[in-house]
Amino acid sequence: MMASSYNAKDEDGHITVSGPGGDTLRSKKPENTAFKQQRLPAWQPILTAGTVLPAFFIIGLIFIPIGIGLYVTSNNIKEFEIDYTGVDMSSPCFNCSQHFSWNSTRPCTCTIPFYLDQPYESNVFMYYGLSNFYQNHRRYVKSRDDNQLNGDIESLKKPSKECEPYAFHENKAIAPCGAIANSMFNDTLELFYNDPNGTKVQIPLTSTGIAWWTDKHVKFRNPGGNNPNLTAVFQGTTKPVNWRRPVYELDSDPENNGFINEDFIVWMRTAALPTFRKLYRIIQKKNNMVPTLPRGNYTLEVVYNYPVRSFEGQKRMILSTISWMGGKNPFLGIAYITVGSVCFFLGVVLLIIHHKYGNRNNSADISN
Repeated sequence: MMASSYNAKDEDGHITVSGPGGDTLRSKKPENTAFKQQRLPAWQPILTAGTVLPAFFIIGLIFIPIGIGLYVTSNNIKEFEIDYTGVDMSSPCFNCSQHFSWNSTRPCTCTIPFYLDQPYESNVFMYYGLSNFYQNHRRYVKSRDDNQLNGDIESLKKPSKECEPYAFHENKAIAPCGAIANSMFNDTLELFYNDPNGTKVQIPLTSTGIAWWTDKHVKFRNPGGNNPNLTAVFQGTTKPVNWRRPVYELDSDPENNGFINEDFIVWMRTAALPTFRKLYRIIQKKNNMVPTLPRGNYTLEVVYNYPVRSFEGQKRMILSTISWMGGKNPFLGIAYITVGSVCFFLGVVLLIIHHKYGNRNNSADISN
């Protein structure tokens, strides 16, 4: 066995080894520096009653008022929800839910009366909600072609394999392809106010401004650039299997048609949980002297196009106002109040323990 010996440390901190024949080899031992040998100066906090107790009380005194403010703000948001799935026989949409399917040729219409017991000020947001719909399934989330949705002509005629089995139909490329687009929500919701004098007034609903700006102007684009003739642009493609009309007929407004249709864009942003809501329309406030939705009787007219019986789902319509913190969500306020209360309680408990046993320990140390 050949012997080797360590030489003195080089000036740059490396250690060299003398090998056979006097050759100098570089050692794998870490450099003799403060960083690599873990000799850097360090600070280790020492937890004492004088540092822990004030921290608990400060966190409690800060979190509790914030939580109360968030909770009160959330409770001040007005929200009304109505289920129109039609599971119960007494529901106006019962017949539609029992007999309607994706293969139905005639749409089914149902009318649901309801009453708002308080006026809704400022802008009112109308949502549709679905339950037991798992948009977070891995294969479902991947079933789309972002290049096609971004207006790429080649991807329009040759969709990605991720879209299978919704990439081609009858030897034509599907536009838009994929399971997400194929299952797009397509119920039509209209709102009417029943005036006390007996007239029925339709509430104007705004269908633009409901999608994220980045989605509308960056991620989604129509093929063909600024070509207004979308019928010619999408020639050679076919609509998704479950759709009633092609993508270039989603809206009469050219700025809200095709891949840049905001209803379509909102649906393509998949939800993380099986029970979710998506923005459907906005009811704009027009007169500061009159509530956006006055108190009274209303009617919701639904064109029942979206069957949910196959996956035991539920459908609902939600009317809601918003605040600086968004929609109604009391969880954040409750979480702040809970954390603050626990910290304040622990601070009181530790203060009692310190007051009861701390002096005893100090006396023992002095006597020793």
